[in-house]
Amino acid sequence: MKIIFSGGGTGGHIYPALTLIETIKEKYPQAEILYVGTKKGLEADIVPKADIPFATINIEGFARKLSLHNLVVVGKAAMGLLKARRIIKKFSPDVVVGTGGYVSGPLLMMAALMKIPTLIQDQNAVPGVTNKILAKFVTKIACGYESACKFFPADKVQLTGNPIRKDVLSYTRSEAIKKLKLDPAKKTLLVTGGSRGARRINEAMLDVYKSFANSDKLQILHITGKTEYERFIDSVKRENIDLAKVSNIQIKPYLYDMPQALAAADVIVSRAGAIGLAEITARGLASILVPYPYAAENHQEYNAKALVNAKAAKMILNKELNGQALIVMLEDLLQSPADLLQIAQNSKKMGYPQAVDNIVSMIVSIVK
Repeated sequence: MKIIFSGGGTGGHIYPALTLIETIKEKYPQAEILYVGTKKGLEADIVPKADIPFATINIEGFARKLSLHNLVVVGKAAMGLLKARRIIKKFSPDVVVGTGGYVSGPLLMMAALMKIPTLIQDQNAVPGVTNKILAKFVTKIACGYESACKFFPADKVQLTGNPIRKDVLSYTRSEAIKKLKLDPAKKTLLVTGGSRGARRINEAMLDVYKSFANSDKLQILHITGKTEYERFIDSVKRENIDLAKVSNIQIKPYLYDMPQALAAADVIVSRAGAIGLAEITARGLASILVPYPYAAENHQEYNAKALVNAKAAKMILNKELNGQALIVMLEDLLQSPADLLQIAQNSKKMGYPQAVDNIVSMIVSIVK
């Protein structure tokens, strides 16, 4: 079995593909995999380090307004289709899988035109324009959200949820609390804006620190992001918050074992990327979501609303986020354990811990 995977630009498109590849290799050791991305995308760094054969196409997205640059993009798209055809002919795949990003478009389109089975793994609550167009040509579509399924042909689509790393569910709360040196008697608030951090969330946390410093009910594990860490620590000092005298706050620039932090958490404040939410719901965590306002086609807000509508999360829009708003929401949750438990239970109902196995089964079922 020979499979081409394509997805790029952000980790939200790359890591689902890597999770699927890992599972395929476990189940089908003889499978041959080729990953197609761009030279400039994050995938050019991540995929080769995962020891996966890697090929590139030169393509980029259109600007959101009329410009001469878009003419260049059209030219690159045409060349990208030709390069995709060469890659497909040389590798001769049994199936082509796209997990999102501009680069997956030409691969899926060309493979479909060449009568090779194709599958889209769509991660968001509302699909983007590219996947809506490609849906007319591909063989199957695996949806991360029930709300996205209605945008695709009913005979092609299957609700699978989004693939998550197996280690997301590998820790118990007690194990994680012990390894992170947290207090098992307190609720744990995990705060993260992703690997690069989220300045707006970090700034709001300064007031939260003041309100909950040395609380006997709550402890805070705050992942600032590598690029924001020094700036945030300087802000903490300017606000005269003496961390040496505060026993219930841990601040880290980055945490390599995020599954451990998720296992320890009772509440999480985070952005609303599709894969992050898949991990949150798989663990059944209550969350306060702050969608990144500049995500393509406002995907994160739609993702967050899907959970809010199911009473599985709370949401604060980025423009409305401040320390007091976050404090009020946290206090409401902490003062009503029954509400916190209900949100967590609703969150778990939205989780798809077996998504990766379901998607792999779909891929195998359409192999040429």
